[in-house]
Amino acid sequence: MSSGLNIRPDGALDFLSLGALVHRLDPGVIPFRKATECAIHVSGGEFNTAANLADCFRLQTGIASAMVDYPIGELIAERVRAMGVKPIYKRFKHDGVRGPNMAAVYSDRGQGVRGPVVFYNRAHEAGALLRPGDFDWKAIFGGGVRWFHSGGIFAALSETTAELIVEGMQAAKAAGAVTSFDLNYREKLWNAVGGHARALGVVERIVKSVDVLVGNEEDLQKGLGIPGPEVAAKSKLDPGAFFGMIDRVVAQHPQIKVVATTLREVHSTNRHSWGAVAWVNGKTLVSPTCELDVLDRVGGGDGFASGFFYGLLTGEPPEEALKLGWAHGALLATFPGDTTMATVEQVRAFAKGGSARIQR
Repeated sequence: MSSGLNIRPDGALDFLSLGALVHRLDPGVIPFRKATECAIHVSGGEFNTAANLADCFRLQTGIASAMVDYPIGELIAERVRAMGVKPIYKRFKHDGVRGPNMAAVYSDRGQGVRGPVVFYNRAHEAGALLRPGDFDWKAIFGGGVRWFHSGGIFAALSETTAELIVEGMQAAKAAGAVTSFDLNYREKLWNAVGGHARALGVVERIVKSVDVLVGNEEDLQKGLGIPGPEVAAKSKLDPGAFFGMIDRVVAQHPQIKVVATTLREVHSTNRHSWGAVAWVNGKTLVSPTCELDVLDRVGGGDGFASGFFYGLLTGEPPEEALKLGWAHGALLATFPGDTTMATVEQVRAFAKGGSARIQR
């Protein structure tokens, strides 16, 4: 079975993301109102995917983003280098008082019946200042880029970031790269920049240049304006609702070759049932399911996307690529932070039915 994607065999970069870098403050299971200390994770949906592909899957990846010359920026830049991701930065000077800033995300992990709580400080964010013309796409794609990726969170930051994604997608297509977009619809972010009506117009323009779409039923409804399924899903793990919407997606965007998402049934903060589904070049695929003991759920969707993209980039059959995405997303939930600590060998073993037996 073919994915239908025309993936170039080589290039200076296997994968390039465009998006905002953030730092996430994580007090663990303690709610912020009672927290006395926090771990700092470097994140961003687009960065997470590039970082996972570099660190776990050993591909050559890059991130095009904003960087501010102050200590928080230096911390983030160090973590980008540590994950093996090539930085391509538009640099900004901090004024010592108001910014521009590297955005902060605050997220405790919850515990048991108490769910995680996430909120943001994206005031005067450098990433939101990015605009068309900030990156020399001709030079970037001149060395060869196999896959270009961005997402809905970055699109929602400002009017100019959405236009930059459009510019980047068009340059990627002209250079022969496969393009992907994670819808990642975040109502709070879109409400700050024009609401749902603006989101529909923006995402429509971006997706015209996209080959691979990542998003669940809610993302498809709110991000693309696709009507919901006529028959309700029997459970969160039932792929019927997702597959029931694909014909409408492809009718609206006939160039799309792949649509994929995760399936998650949340029993408690720390216990989830986990699966994944994909529509690939006209065929429907469903992963195995497993029960997850969740340490930190943030980044699981990016973990799935990176494993799935890795499979497609390396020529795996689509059904195997889906399993790799499913397996990596599951493993990522067992680590603190937003990016991977798994190895490709662990991912492949779990995808084949591996267990948690001790490795000696």
